[in-house]
Amino acid sequence: MAAAFKTFLITGVSSGLGRAFAVGALDAGHRVIGTVRRDRDASTFAALAPDRAYPLVLDVTNFDALPAAVTAAEHQAGPIDVLVNNAGYGHEGVVEESSIDDLQRQFATNVFGPVAMIKAVLPGMRARRRGHIVNVTSMGGFITMPGIAFYCGSKFALEGISEALGKEVAGFGIRVTALAPGQFRTDWAGRSMDRTPRSIADYDTVMDPIRAARQAKSGNQPGDPTKAAQVLLALVGAQNPPVRLLLGDDALGLVEQKLDGMKAEIAAWDALSRSTRFA
Repeated sequence: MAAAFKTFLITGVSSGLGRAFAVGALDAGHRVIGTVRRDRDASTFAALAPDRAYPLVLDVTNFDALPAAVTAAEHQAGPIDVLVNNAGYGHEGVVEESSIDDLQRQFATNVFGPVAMIKAVLPGMRARRRGHIVNVTSMGGFITMPGIAFYCGSKFALEGISEALGKEVAGFGIRVTALAPGQFRTDWAGRSMDRTPRSIADYDTVMDPIRAARQAKSGNQPGDPTKAAQVLLALVGAQNPPVRLLLGDDALGLVEQKLDGMKAEIAAWDALSRSTRFA
């Protein structure tokens, strides 16, 4: 196969953006190792391109299993050029109503799993002095909305890890990008969303309209997953890929709005911020 073609490892390829990313890469001629959690999804994925689609039945929260799984996958498909940490889910619930177990499960999938996967592929990428790690975060990794605090927290964490990691591995020819989508037409706000039952009436005025609007919008989001897949291919083909790439008009608008607000607030509190230095 020509050198221009790459071997991708994409987590969570059974649906949503992960499936779109995998299909886009396969259609472009690349090899794709795709993680799924069920055997039937593995068969469906393999059928997409029998000679280039390599299913890997794996739970990204089974951290101890990841290094051996990656090694086995590379023996089949070749050295991994691009890791796309896509697997994740959303948790909806105000902080006071949500449990610590909810928080731990959210971080296990959205943060600890991606980091464990990174640690599994990095030795090979570092030895080869090349590679690209793409961590799928969210506009919720920079802006926040009430009712998804745990989700935003997990994506904020992955954004910070991505940025710092990029500085650690740049000298090895490895690039790291946080890919931050806005609203895309996937099951994220539908069957994939973990929703904490409502229990505290004081939050009704904040939470009930948000929950209703999110459920109503599910399936009608503006973002096209197929176009996101084309962006991913352009990203990994770029000579100098960005540290962070926002996807969608909504993500751009909300992030720009927050940046403007942050600048204004920093300026307003400038004197107090500077008051802590020794005289």
